[in-house]
Amino acid sequence: MIRDGKAASVSAALEIDDVAVDIAGRRIVEGISISAHGEVVGLVGPNGSGKSTILRTVYRMLRPATGSVHAAGNDVWATSARNAARVLAAVVQDAPSDLELTVAECVATGRVAHGTMLGGDRPEDAEAVEQAMTLAGVVKLAHRDMSSLSGGERQRVQLARALAQKPSVLVLDEPTNHLDIRHQLELLALVRDLDITTVVTLHDLNLAASYCDRIVVLSRGAIVATGAPRDVFTPQLLQRVFGVTAAIITNPLTNRPQLVYTHRSTP
Repeated sequence: MIRDGKAASVSAALEIDDVAVDIAGRRIVEGISISAHGEVVGLVGPNGSGKSTILRTVYRMLRPATGSVHAAGNDVWATSARNAARVLAAVVQDAPSDLELTVAECVATGRVAHGTMLGGDRPEDAEAVEQAMTLAGVVKLAHRDMSSLSGGERQRVQLARALAQKPSVLVLDEPTNHLDIRHQLELLALVRDLDITTVVTLHDLNLAASYCDRIVVLSRGAIVATGAPRDVFTPQLLQRVFGVTAAIITNPLTNRPQLVYTHRSTP
């Protein structure tokens, strides 16, 4: 894929094929098939639709009952966690925030999959950590303890840790939580410019419309629509899936779709 004149060079394909997940004897998602390569794919849907469940099958927290997940051609559940982490990195909602580590030490743990702990002595590890902190905007926090950070600061540190892995597939579960609007926009712009295959869950439909190449809409554990934001976000779909009355306009600043909605029916 080519974005803004730059060819993607570090991305790899992510293939989620006919995945179903059971939790406590209840089927949560079923028949999920998503392919992504060198693009940002947004998963959206009401609470409980299965967005985070799908991501957990990708980063090896929930084993699928049926189906498979492949990253860079390898079944993530048929390899070791270490090998999977050399290709795939995740930023999750419930990442530990009370670690007795500094920010720089936390980011350096992203290099563990490459054979070193806390960065080691290799120049490439130090370079990867410094670059990741710069991209995520946390260089000034390097010597702060993780336990002293705000929720938004911790979120950006977790993104830096993931980037330090040098992944070719990135999964992000509600990465804009706890961030103010400026940092939401900066984080998603950064992710889009990485040219890494990315699957991200988002509650904010306008953020999804602005920064995702493709949208997958979920409802009750199944995919109900997939495609470009302008094709997927229609008044009919937003009413059916989210229960809101909506109009779709073009954002004059970005030329991307913008959703305007209300919970009331229009006359």
